[in-house]
Amino acid sequence: MGTILLADDEARIRRLVIDFLRRDGHTVVEAADGTQAMELIDHQRARFDLVILDVMMPGADGFTVLRHIRGTEEGGHMPVMMLTARAEDVDEVFGLEQGADDYVTKPFSPLVLAARVKTLLSRHGKEERTVGTFGALTIDEMRREVLVSGAPAELTPKEYELLIYFKNNKNIALSRESILNAVWGYDYFGDLRTVDTHVKKLRAKLGACGSMIATVRGYGYRFEAAV
Repeated sequence: MGTILLADDEARIRRLVIDFLRRDGHTVVEAADGTQAMELIDHQRARFDLVILDVMMPGADGFTVLRHIRGTEEGGHMPVMMLTARAEDVDEVFGLEQGADDYVTKPFSPLVLAARVKTLLSRHGKEERTVGTFGALTIDEMRREVLVSGAPAELTPKEYELLIYFKNNKNIALSRESILNAVWGYDYFGDLRTVDTHVKKLRAKLGACGSMIATVRGYGYRFEAAV
């Protein structure tokens, strides 16, 4: 697990991301703007295994903080992920040219962001490969591979993200609203029936293991699995 610096001027975004990262066992230090982020980096540089930067921040924007990190000896190899509301390719290219390792456009699914954090940490030797086995069901998150009785289950990206969310919250009753926010993103305004439709398809593709996803009547679903 890693120690992560998260810099974003939107408190609700910080809270959402921090909840998911801490659930994965990471330690998260937060900054409300670019200036605070640079101060933390200068004083605690050795502590951070990964930095997540919002591009548009007061004080100093994310690109300024990124250049500050890359201008130091210790920060030359520190993985940096950029968060931005900009969708233009030119902005993404600029960020990558400045030395960013990944680029995530808002709105995003916090579950997907957490997975990309895991991939970045693994790439830099900070995270061990995660393989979960639940009876006949095996989930290899680094390979993005799901096996049922040894045979691969061909899941769509959303079905896979849904399964990972269930796995990370096994034996916990999850409301349809919480599932929608986690898997589809905090700005998704689709019908809650989207969750039911995807759960039905996921169960079918998991075969006998589909029964691990239990319906909580009038509320949502619960992943009932013993390791």
